[in-house]
Formats: sequence, C-alpha cells, structure tokens
Amino acid sequence: MKKHIPNIITLLNLFCGSIAVVFAVENNLFMAAVFVVLGIVFDFFDGFAARLLNVKSELGLQLDSLADMITSGMVPGIVMFKLIEQTTNPFPVSLDVTSEWQNAAQYSFLPLIGLLVTLASCYRLAKFNIDTRQTESFIGLPTPANTLLILSLPLILITNDIQWINDLILNKWFLIAVTLLSCYLLNAELPLFSLKMKTYGFKENAVKYVFLIASILLLFILHYIAFPLIILLYILLSVLSTLRK
Repeated sequence: MKKHIPNIITLLNLFCGSIAVVFAVENNLFMAAVFVVLGIVFDFFDGFAARLLNVKSELGLQLDSLADMITSGMVPGIVMFKLIEQTTNPFPVSLDVTSEWQNAAQYSFLPLIGLLVTLASCYRLAKFNIDTRQTESFIGLPTPANTLLILSLPLILITNDIQWINDLILNKWFLIAVTLLSCYLLNAELPLFSLKMKTYGFKENAVKYVFLIASILLLFILHYIAFPLIILLYILLSVLSTLRK
C-alpha cells in the first residue's frame, strides 16, 4: 500500500491543477493561483514521501511530470493568455456563423503568444526526465518557480494600488517580454541550486539559507510583489554560487 502513497499525492497535484485550469479559463485568476499553490505543495510532498518511504519508481517520475504539465505548464500559459487578452480586444461571441467569421478577421491573436509558456514548460519537463545532470540541482528554471512568477502578476493586480506597477503589468509588450523571457529561462543552460538539503549545517547550505531568509523578508514586506524579486534573487544567487566554484 505504501508504494501508492506518493502517486496519490501526485494525483492530488493533478487534481488541483485541473481545478486551476477551470478557474483560469473562467478568468478567476485568484482562485486559479490558490489551486496552483496547493498543487505545488502536493508536488513537493510526493517526492518527499517517495524518499521517506523509499518507494521511488519510474511510474512515479512519469506521473509527476504529467501532473506538473497541467499545474505548472497549462495553467501559467492560460493565465498569460488571459492577461494579454485584457490588453487587446476580447473575442466577441455570437451564434451567427457569418458574424463569427467577420469577428475572427478582427480578432487580435496576440494573446496566443501567452501559450508559448505551456510549450516551453512541456519541453523543459521532457528534458528533465532524461537529463542525468539534474539529480542534485537544476539546469534552467523549474516549472513551479516559473508558474509562481506568472501567477504573481494577476495577484499583484488584484491587491496592489501602485498605479505604475499595474500599468506595467497590463502593458501587452511587457507581458510578451515576460512570456519570452520565461520560455528562455525554462530551457536555458543555467545551473540553479535546489532547496533539497542532505544536511542542515549553515556552512554547506549558506546560499540556500540566505535565499530562504531573504524570501521570507521580501514576502513579509512586499507581499505578492515579492515573487518576481524572489525569482530574480534565486537566479542571481545561483549564478554567484556557480562562479564561486
């Protein structure tokens, strides 16, 4: 029975991701973010449970990637699509076929660029499964981190009253730039540290502890605005850590 526990937790990740897809399609980006975070929590604990129970399996590895493809691949792509769509003309709905063809000719297909995040996430997850270099660290931005970056944008819009930040997030060229940067970071040959720790001593985990403490402080001070800064800090500390070796 215990060998099924990690897979059940992985399926809970998939379940949360599927619910997040529904909310994202309905433009309820706050609830989409809530279920994505729940899914990412389950994603962390399935690996933890597998190591604790010593029941790692090839099935679990593949199942984990398939679940991540929804929670950390499909959802952020739809969210970015929805954000870019807010900066362009929405697609008008009509039951008249002739009218639909006329509307399609006037429709801006720019929001579809947001779905590149889904494609890049899928490619990254496929590479991860066959890349033997990523057992102790990462090459390229992990999909959950990228998802938190993108999901933070609507949360900032909902909770923030700093006008220039909101105007920036609702600028279509900014969103397209974030999309393209996101796709690059997911698959870049960029060594990034993992938060997994074999021991808990400060000396051997100094970079990880500095990152965790700084992240908590940023979240406490800046709330959702902290997420993009945390991802940037993660990349910078990883680069500095690599250069020191």
